[in-house]
Amino acid sequence: MKLTEIVVESAITPALGSTERDAVLAEMVDSLVSAGALDEGIRDEVIKKLLDREEKGSTGFGRGVAVPHAKHAGVEKLVAAIGLSDRGVDFSSLDKQPVFSVFLLLSPLDQPEDHLQAMEVIFKNLSKENFRRFLRQAGSVEEVTTLLDEADSQQLPG
Repeated sequence: MKLTEIVVESAITPALGSTERDAVLAEMVDSLVSAGALDEGIRDEVIKKLLDREEKGSTGFGRGVAVPHAKHAGVEKLVAAIGLSDRGVDFSSLDKQPVFSVFLLLSPLDQPEDHLQAMEVIFKNLSKENFRRFLRQAGSVEEVTTLLDEADSQQLPG
């Protein structure tokens, strides 16, 4: 599985308008709805699932990155959105630092293996210092997609 297979290009937001966690999650879900990757009819339910997941434990795992994720019966296929914040967002991260790069992953309920595989691919890349740095510095959708292509073809050193 490759990042470019799951990240919806038109759901990449290089400059998030929100600075508060819940609003960022809503903004990113809305980007998936606008991109046609998520049915608007389940928008509120998906946001609630994401917020419920955050209540169980922050998806901000440190180093300026968060990976909010949820499974929902109305999600037809695995999709991800990326949001970048210059100012940082408080995700109550493990390292108590703000989040600058958010990977939001939504999965169908009946595809737990694909969900785990997607999480593995996302975390594998986010564990690389260069990937995190280039992602945080990206100022456009094109720069993010170029980075995703490079990561998928393993051209990016750790």
